[in-house]
Amino acid sequence: MNYTAIVDSPLGDLSLLSDGEALTGLTFPKWRHVPEGFREAERREDLPVFDETRRWLEIYFQGRDPGEAPPLRPDGTPFQRQVWAELQTVPWGETITYGAIAKRLETVTGRRQSARAVGGAVGRNPIGILIPCHRCVGSGGSLTGFGGGLDAKIALLELEGADMRRFRRPTRGTAL
Repeated sequence: MNYTAIVDSPLGDLSLLSDGEALTGLTFPKWRHVPEGFREAERREDLPVFDETRRWLEIYFQGRDPGEAPPLRPDGTPFQRQVWAELQTVPWGETITYGAIAKRLETVTGRRQSARAVGGAVGRNPIGILIPCHRCVGSGGSLTGFGGGLDAKIALLELEGADMRRFRRPTRGTAL
């Protein structure tokens, strides 16, 4: 059984999804790829993992590194899960390129990976913010698409204190 809850944030309502033990989804209002399970989920605000996630997000949106995330269980292919694990190693306020993740995975697996394939996996991340796909940027510092909208990506990077002078922004960021 899947459960869902809503968390108010400076970016709008965030939808949480859980299997009852771990967080399996966190989506923004404009999220492109809604994870499986949201549509048939039962609304339940009182799960411990939702309480942990709310506390984590509260600290995060205060502009502080909240540390270790609540239990996460993203559903995806083995390759997607490898990419999402790499995203979780990117420190607060820092970024990584799709190509750099591809090179890291090639080192680990011995198989050549493309930045485009990494981008596809990043775009399918079911647990936004906690698996920090907003920290992934294009080569040369281009701020490429983000499932929650490019303004949200910019706002999250600004909140974390990322050096925004390094990035080519197609639009002005939104302050939180």
